[in-house]
Amino acid sequence: MLTSIEICAGAGGQALGLAMAGFSHIALIEYEKDYCNALKKNRPEWNVICKDVKEFSGIGYRGKVDLLAGGVPCPPFSVAGKQLGSKDERDLFPEAIRLIDEIQPRAIMLENVRGLLDAVFDDYRKSILGKIRDLGYDVQIKLLNANDYGVPQLRPRVIIVGIKNGEPGKFHYPEEHPETAQSVGDTLLDLMKENGWKNAVKWAKGANTIAPTIVGGSKKHGGPDLGPVRARKAWAELGVNGLGVADEAPEKDFEGMPKLTPRMIARIQGFPDTWDFGRKKTTACRMIGNAFPPPVAEAVGKEIRRALENECADC
Repeated sequence: MLTSIEICAGAGGQALGLAMAGFSHIALIEYEKDYCNALKKNRPEWNVICKDVKEFSGIGYRGKVDLLAGGVPCPPFSVAGKQLGSKDERDLFPEAIRLIDEIQPRAIMLENVRGLLDAVFDDYRKSILGKIRDLGYDVQIKLLNANDYGVPQLRPRVIIVGIKNGEPGKFHYPEEHPETAQSVGDTLLDLMKENGWKNAVKWAKGANTIAPTIVGGSKKHGGPDLGPVRARKAWAELGVNGLGVADEAPEKDFEGMPKLTPRMIARIQGFPDTWDFGRKKTTACRMIGNAFPPPVAEAVGKEIRRALENECADC
């Protein structure tokens, strides 16, 4: 089995997807305690290292890792923030590049928000890609939409993939299959019916498109909800009250627009229902919203694996 190290592992979305793609995690690095606890609870067999990636050295792993992956923090490039880019202290692309140099993995996979492609970051983006190329990698960058890979949500993410020069195979981004994404209604109907809500089927028929992007928000601001005003309007069109998050499904005689539970939000994000985010609703929703959808990570991971094993048809 191919091996991987993941930095900024979060609550495990990317790690889960890569595991399903056939990668065995040597180490997962994550500095937030709640996220570390979630990783350890859901996958006790994973080697979770709870520390700042800036304090993590890759020298001891040099030549022992097939894939270095990570979802470096997105606020420096998010349109919802100040877009400070390299001037933002949360920008960890330099740490990712340092670890690529130290570990020399056969492949890399880094994901971030769509804002990284904005014109304001042209020079910085080119600098990042150039540094990775200088370390000996054939690098590609592309915007992928989660709904093209079975996730019932409009969630664009930038995926950078690099394959070390000299590898026999060539990486190709996974084919898009938008028809595989269910509507929000079809995705959540059984969960909405858990307490016998009599209007569940009617609601599901109205919620007949994919969801807007799930947001995680900052630990410094607010409680659990489905995002700012524009996002809540999009949820309202699906018959969902985005002003908060519910503890459980609607009761039998509930009238009006239901709120989603953390479990519902996690399913929309592509997590299995068995994934445990803990009992703190605000923390759980932040972990879920900031995650990388496992099905997308799996799709990209499978193509990376094919490139490393030289299995792709047109290599």
